[in-house]
Amino acid sequence: MKIKLLGIDLAKNVFQLCALNQANKVVYNRTVRRARLSSTIAKLEPTTIAMEACSSAHYWGRTFEAMGHKVLLVPAQHVTPFVRGGKSDARDALAICEAAQRPGLHPVPIKSIEQQDIQLLHRLRQRQVQHSTALANQIRSLGREYGVIFPAGIRVLIKQLPEALEDGSNELSPVARYALADQLRCLIEVRQAMKAFLLQIEQLAGQHPAYVNLLPLPGIGSMVASAYIAAIGNGNQFKCGRQVSAWLGLVPRQYGTGGQIQLMGISKSGDRYLRTLMIHGARAAITRGLKNNPELAQWVQPIIDRQGFNKAVVALANKMTRISWVIVTTGEAFDMKQAFKPVA
Repeated sequence: MKIKLLGIDLAKNVFQLCALNQANKVVYNRTVRRARLSSTIAKLEPTTIAMEACSSAHYWGRTFEAMGHKVLLVPAQHVTPFVRGGKSDARDALAICEAAQRPGLHPVPIKSIEQQDIQLLHRLRQRQVQHSTALANQIRSLGREYGVIFPAGIRVLIKQLPEALEDGSNELSPVARYALADQLRCLIEVRQAMKAFLLQIEQLAGQHPAYVNLLPLPGIGSMVASAYIAAIGNGNQFKCGRQVSAWLGLVPRQYGTGGQIQLMGISKSGDRYLRTLMIHGARAAITRGLKNNPELAQWVQPIIDRQGFNKAVVALANKMTRISWVIVTTGEAFDMKQAFKPVA
């Protein structure tokens, strides 16, 4: 019997396969071990395979597409409402099949190896950033127990800590001096690893044709540009820039009833990491670049006066997200005067 749709509930070792025929009847709903999954799918005639966009989904998506199948990666939040009864692998696989057939579904595009490489480096660097912050905070707190105070800023801490260790007039004990010296060594190594990851990110992202065109945008540096490329690829899965902003959660949430619609704060859906980078970049562009960027100042200052600084930051992040989509999809160069021209 010809299979119309195959839903796969991904896991570590045991996968659940739910197959539907042309009448949307369940042909089978069974488990397959990891070692047999590729061979099982290879025996099928070309069909549509649906999976949740979760761990290993992009790998299996590329594998199944190479076999001639059409792959749909369904966002996990769209699958949950279709799970009937208690949770089980069989019900989850059936829910994936039902969610994949909903009209207007916006599937997750399968990432290329290049995109995953950039994203991998971003994740590893982010972990090092968190580790660096934790080490610095711990060093400061331990130093305060001995009456040694370090100001804010990791660079200042790295500079002043050796001086404190050499100062015999403070109350640092030999044990504390040894321990803090070891933590300083760890902190320096983590900071060096961060720089190495950033260099690799810039080298990989530099191979993408849109990377150089994204760098001149206000608030878009190498980190934001590379993360943007890793997240959306060529951007063809979106019809317009506003869809990218909505996907990132940079548009207001809507609450409507009885014909009345209320706009609330940003939805904060989608890629949290990229949204954070976009907002931080926009904040830096406003706080540091208005004096040297009259076009940006002319656009953003009325928003600050009318809505406040934080909303102006989000508005700029929203605008940069949309412009970035145009640059990625069309290959156009950024024009500051065109982007921030006064509204007639």
